[in-house]
Amino acid sequence: MSLVKSISGIRGTIGGRVGEGLNPVDIVRFTAAYATQRRSTAVSSNTIVVGRDARLSGQMLDLLVTGTLIGMGFDVVDIGLATTPTTELAVVAEHAAGGIILTASHNPMQWNALKLLNEHGEFLTDKEGKQVLGIAEEEDFCFAQVEQLGKLTRKDYLQYHIDNVLNLELTDKAAIEAANLTVAVDCVNSVGGIAIPALLRALGVKNVIELNCTPDGIFPHNPEPLPQHLTQISELMRTGKADVGFVVDPDVDRLAIICENGDMFGEEYTLVSVADYVLTHTQGNTVSNLSSTRALSDITLKHGGKYFASAVGEVNVVTEMRRVEAVIGGEGNGGVIYPASHSGRDALVGIALFLSHMVHLNMKPSEIKQLYPQYFISKNRIDLTPDINIDALLEKVKEQFKNEQINDIDGVKIDFPQGWVHLRKSNTEPIIRVYSEAATEQEAQQLAERIISVVKS
Repeated sequence: MSLVKSISGIRGTIGGRVGEGLNPVDIVRFTAAYATQRRSTAVSSNTIVVGRDARLSGQMLDLLVTGTLIGMGFDVVDIGLATTPTTELAVVAEHAAGGIILTASHNPMQWNALKLLNEHGEFLTDKEGKQVLGIAEEEDFCFAQVEQLGKLTRKDYLQYHIDNVLNLELTDKAAIEAANLTVAVDCVNSVGGIAIPALLRALGVKNVIELNCTPDGIFPHNPEPLPQHLTQISELMRTGKADVGFVVDPDVDRLAIICENGDMFGEEYTLVSVADYVLTHTQGNTVSNLSSTRALSDITLKHGGKYFASAVGEVNVVTEMRRVEAVIGGEGNGGVIYPASHSGRDALVGIALFLSHMVHLNMKPSEIKQLYPQYFISKNRIDLTPDINIDALLEKVKEQFKNEQINDIDGVKIDFPQGWVHLRKSNTEPIIRVYSEAATEQEAQQLAERIISVVKS
């Protein structure tokens, strides 16, 4: 059994002893700690929003979390089965003090988690997250007296979210409807099965082929939207029955696109293509994290904007986007962040903007993919003994490559003319993650091996 405590929340496998798995005692403890932290902020709201994905353990977590928040004196708006971006939007709409999303994202179904939001519907900052962990460790919380107990309200925010997407200036519903597209979707039997078909029909897509859209939490395949897990929809696309395919993870903040011929569009290129569409109509800057493809920078410069890189993590991307007033940004895992909607990864927004882009270009997804610089990312790791000082190792790497372009806001990223290598230490294991990118798989791997040999020497 596993329990992982981090600044963004608590996640773990269901069951086990206290402190070893995600169980009722720890769920109550961390929920109470979060409520205590929210109470200590300057936010005057007494409301917390709770939403969840369709995992088998979701109802248990929902009852425990809402009951604990009520016991802490907070009013709870429970929006039930809802995507992560829907919950983020609901926090702002309710003028709430924060929100808790019950989802383990792309992790297998034995996992679940409490993801913690601030009053802006964004993930807690590093400082706020550490405050929650400290409060939970000390169990420094006080429950409400009977006359101060909160109350529970249940609402459905899906239509609100869909209307938000439809009302975006760059969502071209009329053009999408006129194109008479057939769209296939794989929603891994979670909340995407409710949200994505409803969005597509609201966009005017009459022909929707639904795969795994029953929100029962029984994942038919590994829920992380990677090529090796998406054979079912790929085989469907090869039959020529659909113009484009979309796959989301269980909480619908990541978007993978499948081309009309069954090939992967590439998660890295979800953001690149959507950014191309946005920048065509709105000049401005972009942001992605250090481990994301260089293609976004290429496209941004082509449109006259400036590209900026952030540390890995959605909260870091959002912070940097706000600093540079980016018009579009996100992460290379299929996470699109479009501030005109809200500051969080949102597959619904990604779908609407990609379909608008596709019908404006009047091109197939495979043709659109070829419009962009083609890069390949290789992902490796270096296993080390626990006694090795990883920070010192990274400093030595930085010194050895000091004549190259270096970014050290999150580990060490070395930009070479032909590609880049990003080294980050794991927060949970004595390893260094090594991501590299170049024009071909072979070149990317060679770059990685060059740096790995330096580290090991």
